[in-house]
Amino acid sequence: MKLLSPAISSLARMRLWRIEAWKNNPLDAQREVLQDLVTSAQYTEFGRKYNFSNLFNVRDFKTAVPISNYDDMKFYIERIMHGEQNILWNTPIYWFAKSSGTTSDKSKFIPVSDESLQDCHFKASKDVLSLYYLFNPESELLTGKGLVLGGSHNINPMNNEAQYGDLSAVLLQNTPFWGHWLRTPDLSIALMDEWENKIEKLAESTIKENVTSISGVPTWTLVLFKRILEITGKKTMSEVWPSLELYMHGGVSFTPYQEQFEKIIGKKINYLEIYNASEGFFAAQVMPDEEGMLLFTDHGIFYEFMPVNEYGKNEPLTYGLQDVEIGKNYAPIISTNGGLWRYLLGDTIQFTSLNPFRIKVSGRLKHYMNAFGEEVIVDNTDNAIAIAAEKTGTVVNDYTAAPVYFSDTSNGAHEWLIEFEEEPTSLEEFTIELDKALKNVNSDYEAKRHKNIALGLPIVHVAKSDLFNEWLKSKGKLGGQHKVPRLSNERTMLEEILLMNKNYTT
Repeated sequence: MKLLSPAISSLARMRLWRIEAWKNNPLDAQREVLQDLVTSAQYTEFGRKYNFSNLFNVRDFKTAVPISNYDDMKFYIERIMHGEQNILWNTPIYWFAKSSGTTSDKSKFIPVSDESLQDCHFKASKDVLSLYYLFNPESELLTGKGLVLGGSHNINPMNNEAQYGDLSAVLLQNTPFWGHWLRTPDLSIALMDEWENKIEKLAESTIKENVTSISGVPTWTLVLFKRILEITGKKTMSEVWPSLELYMHGGVSFTPYQEQFEKIIGKKINYLEIYNASEGFFAAQVMPDEEGMLLFTDHGIFYEFMPVNEYGKNEPLTYGLQDVEIGKNYAPIISTNGGLWRYLLGDTIQFTSLNPFRIKVSGRLKHYMNAFGEEVIVDNTDNAIAIAAEKTGTVVNDYTAAPVYFSDTSNGAHEWLIEFEEEPTSLEEFTIELDKALKNVNSDYEAKRHKNIALGLPIVHVAKSDLFNEWLKSKGKLGGQHKVPRLSNERTMLEEILLMNKNYTT
């Protein structure tokens, strides 16, 4: 390994001139990406439908192709999953990245082509490594191994050739052979789908490894850390892995977790945020203290940015990079070498720099909870509330919910404040039914709730009558179209309303 690492690190540094090319000429890079995408897909079913052969500039492309979401693309994707090809992309697609569902599905399946693997996900990963070495020239990152907390992997029963799994599982299954020399644990452990046993195996198999970097969702990483410290009797992770120097995170806000990480690791390391989703690898933080992540403009993805106030309009405006502004909220719309076309990602971002283009994730277009990677949206909770109310013979007037973050002594949870028209006979029974219903409508919530490893049972409070209107009145928003947001990914609003409810007992 030590003989191999200098060679790989030298190769990583050699990529820098390519990175500088697209970083310094992002508009040119984006025009070339769009041309390559349209040319590649012109003879697919989708390309023929929208006359790709005659689209010669961005304006023509935007005029011809409508903005879409997953429900719009689902018809095409399901056909590919059943074995049809040349539908959305011109090369065969046998892999699908599974993530939490839309308003009509428990899960969604994003097509992953060989081009999206090689020219997006893996290319971006190499660029992250190269940039890390640029700003950390004395790094010994590749003298040890990277610990990857991957997802699960399953065979899609609809088609013997098509396979799906969490994005991390898809990437692990397709990693080049040399990549496995640089990572831990063994693939058979990394792809386990039963998280209680997986954490145990991860702990046992990595304790004696020389781990220099870790990537994964903060919640699962903390669970692993705590189990390793229990097994070893050590006080901090730096005693277990003295050479640990980097933690890469993404998907949920790291702010609530950083203090816990610093305490449990026990020494200063680098923390870098990455913006890597099933749909593509979009951006990564270059330096730990730098605000925002560098946008990857030459990685098989063409970007448009829709101002959030355009959301819901029949013909929303979208802007290219040349027209965006710092600090404004935009919803990214992407066209990719995996066969997504003018696809509304659902996130909202802000630009923190225009030279180079750096972004930060500011939220979702809709209210949501995603403190633990569970991606719970209002449609999920509305359905779950309705089911729980029916099961327990009660009626719910209104509700709001927010996460309870990890602490030194407990795992996370969702905290609910519910105003009932008719209170349930047993609040405990209602809570259990609510939890069951959420598991049934959201696969990511179900995974995080498995055996209470990351998420505990919901915490439910009964709200006094007219509490939500009282809070709206205090904000000058009573009446009209104003209402209490059902979900929030931070606790400020919930705590304000709980304070107004504090003298109410059931």
